[in-house]
Amino acid sequence: MFKSIKLRFILVLIFLIVSVIFCIPNVIELKGKWKEYLPSDKIHLGLDLKGGMHLLLEMDTSKMMDNILERRFNHVKDAMIKEGIRFLDIIKKDNGISIVIKQEQKDKLYNLIGKDFVDFKAGGQKAEGENLIIDFILSEKDIAHIKENALNQALETIRNRIDQFGVTEPVIVKQGDKQILVQLPGIKDLQRALELIGRTAQLEFKLVDEENMGRYTGGPTPEGDEVLPLKTKNRETGIVTTVPILLKKQTLLTGDFLTDAKVKIGGEFNNEPYVAIEFNSEGARIFDKITAENIGKRIAIILDNTVYSAPVVKERISGGKASIIGGFTMDEAKDLAIVLRAGALPAPVKVVQNITIGPTLGQDSIRKGISAAVLGGVIVIVFMIFYYRFSGVIAVAALILNIIYLLGAFTALKATMTLPGIAGIILTIGMGVDSNVLIFERIREELRIGKTVRAAIDSGYEKAWVTIFDSHITTLITTFILFIFGTGPIKGFAVTLSIGIIINLFTSVFGSKAMFDWLIAKYKPRSLSI
Repeated sequence: MFKSIKLRFILVLIFLIVSVIFCIPNVIELKGKWKEYLPSDKIHLGLDLKGGMHLLLEMDTSKMMDNILERRFNHVKDAMIKEGIRFLDIIKKDNGISIVIKQEQKDKLYNLIGKDFVDFKAGGQKAEGENLIIDFILSEKDIAHIKENALNQALETIRNRIDQFGVTEPVIVKQGDKQILVQLPGIKDLQRALELIGRTAQLEFKLVDEENMGRYTGGPTPEGDEVLPLKTKNRETGIVTTVPILLKKQTLLTGDFLTDAKVKIGGEFNNEPYVAIEFNSEGARIFDKITAENIGKRIAIILDNTVYSAPVVKERISGGKASIIGGFTMDEAKDLAIVLRAGALPAPVKVVQNITIGPTLGQDSIRKGISAAVLGGVIVIVFMIFYYRFSGVIAVAALILNIIYLLGAFTALKATMTLPGIAGIILTIGMGVDSNVLIFERIREELRIGKTVRAAIDSGYEKAWVTIFDSHITTLITTFILFIFGTGPIKGFAVTLSIGIIINLFTSVFGSKAMFDWLIAKYKPRSLSI
């Protein structure tokens, strides 16, 4: 009997030591060798406690579909030329393309689309003399699938950017079918974070139309061309100006082939920061071909429809490396490198909600939350000791174990503490006390019918166990549902409460029973102060 009590105390003590070790960084800052051998993570504070930025972003799905259809349009056109399919015209439509061909080219066109463009479905055809107009469209199901994939891609891209920016414990979740909720606790440079998250970062390389550039003075652009702003920065004054530049519409290379982007200083760029980029093997092959075919011509480097530079190709460039210059500051160059490494957003996003929560509000929330928890804990402790006397002291000891275990688990799991989380801790304290009340009332009943102290305690715990287990399991099921269907704050409450419930089952039943058994084995009391 005593041996089993020893083992139970050792188990309780091991959990206590581990929890205290994980709680230490929340009280004192570890330095030197202590930081190497002991956990150093603190409990992370959520947006409502630490302050920061709350953003609701919305994807421009119509622009995304335009971009997708534009790319498909060009791919189909290039594929028909490559396969020798003669076409009279190709027209981009809202949900697909129309191709005008001769009747005899019909089978070859259908074979090409069926082999290389399987998401295009034949939407009808119409004969005009010897010509045939065939529509190829994307179905509603395919469009919905594309939008869903784009939202998932945007979610991962934004998460990668924020991770590289250095924000700890951000909240990034989908909301609806085209919105993303972003919460950044403790962020200080709000405007820089906003620009980093919202930037589409669509990188493109296009030829400058040197032939028409000299005589273009505005108005309609030549066929196959477009006008974009060229951004230049005066190195002496720092003033940024933009001038129009005429480019060929055809995109020679995109950022989809990028593998790395780094900030560098010096070289031929007058010791200014610039971004060095590298392509994968396919991108390097394309870039090598582009530079070999366009020596002496200017290739514009475009990011989000703004030309940052348009250098002259002096020689063939192998190895898949290039540089983006633009009079950047160090922070601008770093942010550009981050968005290029993380990848482009599949569609532009706009901010539909931007709420900044100041740290003063967070500190006030922390203070009031802690005050509420302490006040509630003190009242519970006083009541338990006053009403249940010495047995109440054991209940209080189990409750203190519960709180230490909970804080240790929170730190170990790197969970984020929020106001609802504090509410979950307070509710856990209440449930811990409630469990002990059930047990103590059962013990009282057993003592009244004349059982010995040991028999009354054993019977009280045994009879109360079913009720305690049932109440904890039903609450745990509720927290699981809250976590699945709830949003950020509700999830925080559910996580805290579920951890607290599991720990409470251990401390209020296993822990307090071990204390009672030890007292009975050691002192063999004839009566119990309860």
